[in-house]
Amino acid sequence: MITPNPHIAGMAAYALADLSAPPGKRLISLSQNESLRGPSPRAITAAADAITNAHLYPDPDWTTLRTALATHHGIDANGILLGSGSLDLIGCITRTYLGPSDAALAPAHAYPFFSTATRLTGARFDTAPETDLHADPDALLSAVRPETKILFLANPGNPTGTRLPRADILALRDALPDQILLVLDEAYGEFSDHLSEPMFDLTQTSNTIILRTFSKAYALAGLRIGWGLFPPHIAAEVRKTLNPNNITLPTLAAAEAAIEDQDWMRGTCTQTARIRDTFAANIRGLGFDIPQSFTNFTLIPFTSAQAAAEADIYLKSEGLFLRPQSGAALPHVLRATTGVQQDMDIAADLLSNWTKGRAQS
Repeated sequence: MITPNPHIAGMAAYALADLSAPPGKRLISLSQNESLRGPSPRAITAAADAITNAHLYPDPDWTTLRTALATHHGIDANGILLGSGSLDLIGCITRTYLGPSDAALAPAHAYPFFSTATRLTGARFDTAPETDLHADPDALLSAVRPETKILFLANPGNPTGTRLPRADILALRDALPDQILLVLDEAYGEFSDHLSEPMFDLTQTSNTIILRTFSKAYALAGLRIGWGLFPPHIAAEVRKTLNPNNITLPTLAAAEAAIEDQDWMRGTCTQTARIRDTFAANIRGLGFDIPQSFTNFTLIPFTSAQAAAEADIYLKSEGLFLRPQSGAALPHVLRATTGVQQDMDIAADLLSNWTKGRAQS
C-alpha cells in the first residue's frame, strides 16, 4: 500500500462548510464571507461574451488585466502575478521559499490557510500572541527564529476584522531581518482603502508582497481570481510555480470589467459597511463585545467556547449558519458575514432570542 509523505498524513482534511438547513427553514448562510450582492453587470456581460472564445487558451501573461490593475492602483504591471484566488498565490509563495528546515510566522488568530500552505511544504508554522484581537508587531518580532523565512500578516485580519495602521506595518518591516519575506494579505483591502494608507510601495523597497483578491469587494468569488504585487526578483521565482493559463478567459474578462466599474465596487463596500455596522451596534446592545471591523464580516465573541457552541446549534436549528472560529484559535467566537439587511435583522433577532433564553435557563 502506498503511503503519503508524513507531513501530509499528519494534516487534517479541509473542513467543508455544513450548509444543510433544517426542514422547513430558509437557509441564511453568513458563513462564507461572500458579497451581499453580485458583481458589476459589466463584469457579467464581459464574462458571457468571453465564453464565445472558449476554444482558445487564455492569455498566460494576463496582459490586459495587469495593465488595468496597474493603471487603477498606480503600480508597475511587471510586478503583478495572478492566481486562482489569493489562496493559489499563497500556496505558490510557500512552495517557492519554504522547506522542511524552515518556518513561517503569523499572528495567533491568523487566516488558517497560512498554516495549511506552510505545512504542505513540510515547514513549521509558528504563531505570536495578539493584543485585543489585533496583530502585535512586538510579539511577532519576538517570535522570529533563525528558521523564519516568511511572516504572514492579513490586514485587515480574517477572522478578527481588525487592522494595523500603515505606521505599525512600516515599523514592523523595518525591524524584520531583510531576508524574511513579509506577505501582506489584503483580501479585504478595498473595505479600508478609504483610509488612504496604501502599502504597495513596500514591494519596491523591501522583500514584501501585497496580495489582493476579486472575491470580496468585487464579488467574483465563484470565478476564483486573486492577484499580488511582488518585488521583481520574487515575482520571477514565484511565477515558476504557477500553472500556465491559470485564469480562464471569462474570469479575466470579468475581472477587467470589474476593475473598470469602480462605482459598483465602492457601492458594494459602502452598502456592506452600513449594514455591518448596524448589525454590530444591534448585537452590542445585547451585551456582546464586538470589535470594530474593516471587512465584510463581524466577529462575535461569546463568554466561553461552550456558549458559542450552544449558540451555533440554536442558530442552525433556525436556518442561520455562522462560522465557528476554532480553527483560528478562537473557540469562543462565531463570525457573521454581512448579508442583505433582512438577513442581518433576522440574525440579530435570533441572537437576541438565544441570549434571553440562556439568561432564563
